[in-house]
Amino acid sequence: MDLNTIREVVRPRTRAQLPIWTAGDAWLAGGTWLFSEPQTDLNRLIDLTDLKWPALTVGNDRLGIAATCTVAQLDSFACPPDWIAAPLIGQCCRAFLASFKIWKTATVGGNICMSLPAGPMIALASALDGVCTVWRADGSEYRVPVADFVTGNQRNVLTNGDLLRQIDIPLAALRRRSVFRQISLTPVGRSAALLIGSVDSNGALRLTITASTVRPVQLSFADLPGPEALRATILQKIADGMYHADVHGRPMWRKHMTLRLAEEIRRELATGP
Repeated sequence: MDLNTIREVVRPRTRAQLPIWTAGDAWLAGGTWLFSEPQTDLNRLIDLTDLKWPALTVGNDRLGIAATCTVAQLDSFACPPDWIAAPLIGQCCRAFLASFKIWKTATVGGNICMSLPAGPMIALASALDGVCTVWRADGSEYRVPVADFVTGNQRNVLTNGDLLRQIDIPLAALRRRSVFRQISLTPVGRSAALLIGSVDSNGALRLTITASTVRPVQLSFADLPGPEALRATILQKIADGMYHADVHGRPMWRKHMTLRLAEEIRRELATGP
């Protein structure tokens, strides 16, 4: 869609060249949502592509994912054999149910910043203990877990001028045994519930619940709980008002599927590697 209110496109090449943020500005990375509907309140785009951030970098203890990394780049990354949680990457990428055109353009950071309940990059990064690095307009920066970055349906911690720079995934999280579950109301519909469970070397369970809730919910257990304990914890920690409501699923159905998929994950993890 043409954005006929845009008067200027700025293409900085370094952080120092980022312009002073003003009303009517928008960051442009993939732009798959930005160009999908009228943006009548915008008059300037700040294109991030010329910053040329490396899409993916592997350090001694982390995987760094640039906010401008595309879904296609993430999906095609060759993970080491000991990253046994690596299948989650492909599973979450395919939860987009998007065309190859979207895969080659849509960015990991854009999906997280949109902060939709069904955002699969939110699910992936939250489940893998991802941490966001955010650049402030005043030149400072701060870090926040992805699970805390999203605060509600299309709401997050960003303020005017804040820019998501990257997401860091601990390599230890990629070495955890994990299980993925996702369901949609229709065969090619948006995720109505997307859950990921993982067990570390000490047997502790981390369960991440997204899509069915308006923001990510993470539950931790010192060891694998029984079915009654798992169900009771979900019912206690997630109030009925936290379940998302839209055309892709009613809240009580999402609640039911959350409980069902959580138990499926628990059973699969209980069977051992």
